[in-house]
Amino acid sequence: MNPDEARTEIARLSAELEHHNRLYYEEAAPEISDADYDKLFRDLELLEAAWPDFASPNSPTKRVGGKPIDGFEQQAHVVRMLSIDDVFSESEVHDFFNRMVKNLGESKIPMIIEPKIDGVAASLIYRDGELEAAITRGDGTTGDVITENVRTIRSLPLRLGPQAPAVLEVRGEIYMPNDAFAQMNVERDEEGLQVFANPRNATAGTLKLLDSREVAKRPLAFIAHGFGQVEGLEIESFSSYRELLKELKLPTNDPVWHADGVEDVIKAIRKLDVERHNLGYGTDGAVVKVDSIAAQARLGATARAPRWAMAYKYPPEQKETVLHDITIQVGRTGTLTPVAELEPVLVSGTTVRRATLHNQDEIDRKDVRIHDTVVIEKAGEIIPAVVKVVLAKRPTHAVPFNLYDYVDGKCPRCESPIVQPEGFVAWKCMNFSCPAQASNRLKQFVSRKALDIDGVGGKVAEKLVERGLIEDILDIFELHVDQLADFNIGTAAEPRMLGEKNGTKIVETAKRARNAPLAKWLYGLGIPQVGESAALEASRLVKDIFEIPESEIIAMIREKGEKETWLKDNPLRSSKASDLSVDEFAERKATSEAYKPRVKELTEQLAAYSVSPELGGVASASLLGYFQSDSGQAMLSRMKEMGICPTSTNYLPEPAKATESGASGVAGKTFVITGTLSAPRNEIKDRIQNAGGKVSGSISSKTDYLLSGEGGGSKRDKAETLGVTIISEADLDELL
Repeated sequence: MNPDEARTEIARLSAELEHHNRLYYEEAAPEISDADYDKLFRDLELLEAAWPDFASPNSPTKRVGGKPIDGFEQQAHVVRMLSIDDVFSESEVHDFFNRMVKNLGESKIPMIIEPKIDGVAASLIYRDGELEAAITRGDGTTGDVITENVRTIRSLPLRLGPQAPAVLEVRGEIYMPNDAFAQMNVERDEEGLQVFANPRNATAGTLKLLDSREVAKRPLAFIAHGFGQVEGLEIESFSSYRELLKELKLPTNDPVWHADGVEDVIKAIRKLDVERHNLGYGTDGAVVKVDSIAAQARLGATARAPRWAMAYKYPPEQKETVLHDITIQVGRTGTLTPVAELEPVLVSGTTVRRATLHNQDEIDRKDVRIHDTVVIEKAGEIIPAVVKVVLAKRPTHAVPFNLYDYVDGKCPRCESPIVQPEGFVAWKCMNFSCPAQASNRLKQFVSRKALDIDGVGGKVAEKLVERGLIEDILDIFELHVDQLADFNIGTAAEPRMLGEKNGTKIVETAKRARNAPLAKWLYGLGIPQVGESAALEASRLVKDIFEIPESEIIAMIREKGEKETWLKDNPLRSSKASDLSVDEFAERKATSEAYKPRVKELTEQLAAYSVSPELGGVASASLLGYFQSDSGQAMLSRMKEMGICPTSTNYLPEPAKATESGASGVAGKTFVITGTLSAPRNEIKDRIQNAGGKVSGSISSKTDYLLSGEGGGSKRDKAETLGVTIISEADLDELL
């Protein structure tokens, strides 16, 4: 293929993929199968790799994200990006409209009413039809450049076509559709990750990620509702602007209403309040704005908001209903969550039958009792929540609820004793073999960041547990190919066999995983509060997994954390202390005087170990709590019988002795990585950590080395300011 042919084919494939993206993500009417789409995508990837000069920054292949950046740049808005003033009553709507009439000298003013999307405001700049930049609102004058993250939004066109003006700054909201948000939270919970409270928080957090590859995994979407800088086109009204957006295939805000009098505006606001519950995203109000751009210019703006628009905020819809019972759910990490079983009631457009009560403290604080009449609303218009009890309607037979007594101190799924870890409000089942936890724990155990056992995805893991082939995560090492080849991962009506090839893959990679590093094992076990960083730091302090229950270092970290927490929660000089009796105060003072010197002693003893804050008191307590528990001891005993001994690959409890022991120049040192390197950053990070070094995400005066590849940006500048040694990959090889 010659250069002209390559350029033409890249353009053709890009256009075809954009066409199919639009059909799939916007119109829900795909024309081709996933396999055919994947082939087109792969063809384009290969062509762009062979002819990189012809690859556009807005290629469909960029939807999957690129290398992490060091930090967001700032960019000024050519046209200020204002907020909108909120109103909360229909009388305020009348006041707003009357001001328009007075200032414009007209009795009828064409207006548009549209949903107020509960998302994150952003401005997208298209130059000559190509997406050039995406910027957050920021302070209205300057925002963060989030272009790489916005390119991952599959429903958003990266090219607008020849009919686009020379410059078009499209303003709108980035959000997460409700269904996609709910599914993402389910998947995060299964992977042991923290779930998001609501779609807006999830969206805001996602857009702050520096790695667009991670952003590409999140279900972001965009809706346009305004504009900023425009060149090459005169826009006369929002109505005509909406037509332009549709012509350019940009997602628009729908539904909308048109009105020219205040009564019609209020009718539209009321109608939207009904219809918004059927929209696929969160809304918390109605935006009302003057249609004519010339009229907007005459009305002007204050320092923060236009005078020609307002946002009517809907109050959360609340309904009364009867709480018939409280049941208990057991989550992935063993947390017991009380759930209110309700008389069905229509709230914000959907029927609510159940609502979370979170934990016993929440039940006690609200004094929730079985048979009470309670007030329900949807938090963020999505998650049903019990707001309060209607005490005036409390029946004489209302029953107080105590979670521990309700389950008789046992997990309702496996009947193991439940515990309330110190510092936590929730009760937990600590039996890692609990059926309620088993499949989700298995998914984490076999995940890529853990033991990386191929072929055991979500569905396979669930079926292996459901059908009894795996009761405990260690069972995966005793599976045989002949068991798996005919294993049905479908249903009795529609069977689907796993097959010999997949069965062989599982068995072979499980054999390899037996020898995975200790840090991978500790993360894979899914111990609460023990993430990747804590697992890696713990593996630095012990030689193998069997040392953990008796580790004096980890026990000291736990004790220090517990005593520091007690001192923080029980001050001698505070308003709370003044409420204590003489004896209570004397007891608190005696405990405080005993704890303070002990904390100082522990701090001095731990200094030699240079323990990273990732392994703090809470994580250490959770780690020891598991390995010293009956289920933890049973697992260790079985591992010995199976000949499995996960060993540390970064063992170095006292970094200061690294040189004496002949360890590499990396041991005990803290690194920060920046720029483009010859290998993926995770590979280089593993090399450093396996040699006893630490890798941090940010530079401080405690950083020993900045490993800088091509570029380096702000981290390199900060390293120079702080006097941190900057090294190349060749320098790192010498240290290693």
